[in-house]
Amino acid sequence: MIEADHDKNLLVVCAVEGYAHRYNMTTSETLKLFREYGVTDAIRECYGTLHTQDIDETVYFAEDFIEARRQ
Repeated sequence: MIEADHDKNLLVVCAVEGYAHRYNMTTSETLKLFREYGVTDAIRECYGTLHTQDIDETVYFAEDFIEARRQ
């Protein structure tokens, strides 16, 4: 695995775990939700910016992304 892909995957994992904790969900439920709304791909695409922020910002990004898709 390319190092950049590994780092992007780690950021996705952190976002899934943070979101799951925040909303009292399992990580499996959260990952399913992220896949449904395309959050995992969006996090990978925005890695350049997101990896420079606090991990909570990635959770906020996921929240905003899902909310925008639901509307």
